[in-house]
Amino acid sequence: MLTIDKEIARRFILGKQGLWPGRRWRGNAGVAQAMREIEYLQLDPLQIIARSHDIMLHSRVLDYTPGLWEDVTYEQRDFFDWGGWLAVRPMDELPHWRVVMRRERDEGVRLRKSAHDHADAIIEMRAILRERGTVSNRDFKMANRKRTDNYRGRKDSAVALYYLWRTGEVMTHHRENFERVYALTETVAPAHLIVESNEDEADRFLIKKDISFSGLSRLSRAQDVFCRPMPSSESRQIRDDLLADGELIEVQIEGWKGMYYALATDAEMLNDLSAGHIPSAWTPLETSTTEEVIFLAPLDPVSARGRAKILFDFDYVWEVYKPVEKRKFGYYTLPILWGDRLIGRFDSKLDRTTNTFIILGFWLEDETLRTNSDFAEALARGFARFVTFLGVEKLDIKAAGEPLNHLLLGSLQGLIRT
Repeated sequence: MLTIDKEIARRFILGKQGLWPGRRWRGNAGVAQAMREIEYLQLDPLQIIARSHDIMLHSRVLDYTPGLWEDVTYEQRDFFDWGGWLAVRPMDELPHWRVVMRRERDEGVRLRKSAHDHADAIIEMRAILRERGTVSNRDFKMANRKRTDNYRGRKDSAVALYYLWRTGEVMTHHRENFERVYALTETVAPAHLIVESNEDEADRFLIKKDISFSGLSRLSRAQDVFCRPMPSSESRQIRDDLLADGELIEVQIEGWKGMYYALATDAEMLNDLSAGHIPSAWTPLETSTTEEVIFLAPLDPVSARGRAKILFDFDYVWEVYKPVEKRKFGYYTLPILWGDRLIGRFDSKLDRTTNTFIILGFWLEDETLRTNSDFAEALARGFARFVTFLGVEKLDIKAAGEPLNHLLLGSLQGLIRT
């Protein structure tokens, strides 16, 4: 068993996710590598300044531009998207996920109801896909379809296509304005991957995938991890078998309750960090997060769903779905990572008419940073790179307030128009 402190745990989780000590990937190959290291690239359709998954990759990959993830997913076929919790997964994992797809088809209450209620539409969509090759929900007019009140669509055709996608008969061929265009699985995935791994192999894969995604995990979400009802005794047995086989290690974190688990292959990195060394594989290609801040996506796994409080003692809630009067910060507030800490957040918008990225609100955990020139320089670099990523020319940072605004303007000279 390893014992580490909270700082080592935080740096390990940040590093494993590719966020610290700086960006270490570049280009299309770097996008694919980042997506593998992240484990699950959660997709979200909402586009205010940029989509969450694009911001997530921008924070990890140098010169990333929105949509590059689609190239490695739908053009190169290295990944596929799937799930009620919609995420992109490596294509070579498909045999394990086909076990989960079958479990959902046979045991999922909602999917079984869809199969019963929309049996004719499902048969129809299968036939149309065989005839046309690709199909999207928009290909079917509401006037010609049976209306439904299903949360996955208002037309029976939409529900039928979703059912076929969730159960593995079809996959996303590509996307148009983020909407899925479906095709039969055999036309998308390599034939040797359209098989199921055995049940035990799939369960071991799922628990290791979840631990790798978290970095350090309590393994307290058995039903979610295994995608099926599972007694706690059975999940504990799988965990114990993986420990006995040397595939997992136990990690005690000072100040945190309970036992955590990590992949045994990550033990060397944990030991390096504990000894004060940064793993060589994590060496930044350019600036470190101390030299240039990084902005975290709303759904970034290191800060979303309450994790920011655990790792950084930083309260972060994505307020996009809150009523205006209940928002504390803003509609699309992003956390700011400097070094290995979350030190603040900002809300913003894009003004396409003036081609300007506008900061609407800016909040720091430590107000003394407003006079810190090192922080101002790191923040300026982060904003300059972010503006390039967004594809605009100008930055309005007045909301940062004085004296930080003055320091930022000085640091931004030559980087971007303000």
